[in-house]
Amino acid sequence: MNPVDVVRAATLTGAAPNISDALTVNGQPGDMYSCSSQDTAVFLVKSGETNLLRFVNAALNTELFVSLAGNNMTVVGADASYTKPYTTPVLLLGPGQTTDVLVTFDQPPDRYYLAARAYASAQGVPFDNTTATAIFDYGAGVASSSPAMPSLPAYNDTATATSFTTSLRGLRKAELPMRVDESLFFTVGAGLFSCSKGQLCGGPNGTRLAASINNVSFVLPSAASILQAHYHGAPRGVFTTDFPANPPVPFDYTAQNVSRALWQPVQGTKVYKLKYGSVVQVVLQGTNVFAGENHPIHIHGYDFYILAEGLGNFNAATDTAKFNLDDPPMRNTVGVPVNGWAVIRFVADNPGVWLVHCHLDVHITWGLAMAFLVDDGVGELQSLESPPPDLPPC
Repeated sequence: MNPVDVVRAATLTGAAPNISDALTVNGQPGDMYSCSSQDTAVFLVKSGETNLLRFVNAALNTELFVSLAGNNMTVVGADASYTKPYTTPVLLLGPGQTTDVLVTFDQPPDRYYLAARAYASAQGVPFDNTTATAIFDYGAGVASSSPAMPSLPAYNDTATATSFTTSLRGLRKAELPMRVDESLFFTVGAGLFSCSKGQLCGGPNGTRLAASINNVSFVLPSAASILQAHYHGAPRGVFTTDFPANPPVPFDYTAQNVSRALWQPVQGTKVYKLKYGSVVQVVLQGTNVFAGENHPIHIHGYDFYILAEGLGNFNAATDTAKFNLDDPPMRNTVGVPVNGWAVIRFVADNPGVWLVHCHLDVHITWGLAMAFLVDDGVGELQSLESPPPDLPPC
């Protein structure tokens, strides 16, 4: 089916979308599927040469483990920012994340599978458990009956996922402000809505699936865009500026059994205002409401430093000491560990309205999003540009 139609069908009922039939590498599922065995992506390489490979996770709802048989990969970049070289047999990519690696093809001349399959961190939630493959061919005229297959982690191997993300370091010393002007604490996770009369219900026990940040399930405005309403000074009826800086109700976020009273968020189109040039630090805390999961959180308009991550509930008294203030990696998407936390820091120097959301596409439709509204600074280069003259009226 058309992926857009899959999402629309799920949105009507508030259910999870049908899982995909296959994962692909450059558009082909690979040799494990009869439909594409003749069209499997093949990359010809020469013995002894070193190539740069750029991986992009274009899956809508799946985080991916990726490995290349017989070869280690040296990570040199992530989300278009350089990293210190880090050699690993396996990569982890959330939707929308990119990773640049160097590979020296120094194995015996033969064919080797590149393989990708899901990292599925949510217990009891269906996922696409297929494996996509491509072939790296040394082109020496020597080929085994079947290419060598890499060893991939288990679908729920959080230890390997954590080892990969915590091993990344920025290439140079970070240009990291030590002061923090805005210290925010955002809980991210799933939930449930009770169905209203006449609504289609696709969730468990007459409910619709929901998601939220700080218990606010984001609703996209329909009358006008947030940016347009902000520019024209007409937010009334479009958005409000009362997004909470902290969870309205603190609780044991990663408890095994979170009270059902905490499962239903409130809906709203709320933004959090930031002054131009302010230094923003956000603790992103995963919750175990309904089902704990690794959430790849993306911020439009900004790169940010990932200072630390960990499992369980963030504790400022002990976890602040774990911050890497020397060479943290810079990214635009951070994986908040399943039932864990991550801390990011950035300078709000890009005026406008910028969506913050989970890069698992279905979680956006459920409301796992919010927006930062960054005020203008001083002067033309620090201010929001005027709309172009050909801006469509709707």
